[in-house]
Amino acid sequence: MAGRAEASVEAVFREERGLLLAALVRRFGDLDLAEEVTSEAIEAALVRWPAEGVPPNPGAWLMTTARRKAVDRLRRDQAYAARLAVLQVEAERAAPAPPSDDGGLPDERLQLFFTCAHPALPAEDRAALTLRCLAGLTTSEVARAFLVPSATMGKRIVRAKSRIRTLRIPFRVPDAAELPGRLPGVLQVLYSIFTEGYAASSGPDLQRLDLAEEAIRLARILRRLLPGEREVAGLLALMLLIHARHDARTGPDGDLVLLDDQDRARWDRPLIDEGAALVVVALTGGPPGWYGVQAAIAALHDEAADVASTDWPQIVALYDVLRGLAPSPVVELNRAVAVAMRDGPAAGLALLEGLAEEPRLRAYSPFPAARGDLLSRLGRLEEAAVAYREALELAGTEPERVHLRGRLAQVAEVCGER
Repeated sequence: MAGRAEASVEAVFREERGLLLAALVRRFGDLDLAEEVTSEAIEAALVRWPAEGVPPNPGAWLMTTARRKAVDRLRRDQAYAARLAVLQVEAERAAPAPPSDDGGLPDERLQLFFTCAHPALPAEDRAALTLRCLAGLTTSEVARAFLVPSATMGKRIVRAKSRIRTLRIPFRVPDAAELPGRLPGVLQVLYSIFTEGYAASSGPDLQRLDLAEEAIRLARILRRLLPGEREVAGLLALMLLIHARHDARTGPDGDLVLLDDQDRARWDRPLIDEGAALVVVALTGGPPGWYGVQAAIAALHDEAADVASTDWPQIVALYDVLRGLAPSPVVELNRAVAVAMRDGPAAGLALLEGLAEEPRLRAYSPFPAARGDLLSRLGRLEEAAVAYREALELAGTEPERVHLRGRLAQVAEVCGER
């Protein structure tokens, strides 16, 4: 009985925590206080609900409990209360709290998204604060996500909160004029969390599915909060279409399986269908955005029966659109690989050779790995071996290194037979 009650509390906590935290930040104007009393309310629920049962409106119960604990704390510390009163007045002037239509908690998580991803915060702090506040991860869990000690991450989160207080960053949604400039920062934070989950930068595992799924959950929330923003739809589509392949990306031992060799029957078709529908939303009604175009490329991969039947001319054309939206060496690398599939390895290799002096690609393992693959397809095996060794030195995860060692062994064996 107690086990079921605790599981129920955990489910409620995950669903309600972001709503509760955002509402308390709006009410009291202080992130630290809101986090502390949110945790205390959850602890109180863990004590009372197993005996009394989960209340009909758990969010309202948690809010009432947390608010009482906050008031008690402020009564004990008058100086703290006075400072918060000033912050609260400023916050209300910036953006009055919206009413709740159903008597429950108003969904004020959107302001928390924009606060955590505020441009005044360092990029690394934005992702950490988003995971801590909106995803509800503990400091230790956030530290594991970034592969840093808990103490280091604790200091980083404290620094971010202090900066919010010092700069008096408002807890509010940007107005219509500000939104186009601020929304990309929020999307970038979620995309960074997802990419670290989809392709870990280091460690023993290729994928961090917990992070990828948390990024998708947050993107779904953002999509509900901003249904009219096409790039939000594009980001969610991109995540779903890529995540749909996760089960086929590794073998039984966790080894990397490239797109060419994946069993497409293991791809998640409902996720692909949902992502493809969102691509239509993202690309309809105005100029295409970066995430929408990326999602369209992912959809072409997911909808093809195999690599040979993939619409490579259309993928190259979409990469041309991306070049105009946000040119980067990584876009050029991916376009070169697509050109190789459309026009042959020599054409793709010529484009890669033109990128050899790009500083961002010199320490980027996929670049020499792509060169190795194209050189191997052209029969230039000694050069391919050099490229694979370079990629091996740069690879961040063990599954990548295992894959590259296998490629290197293959070309070395053929070279030895000559």
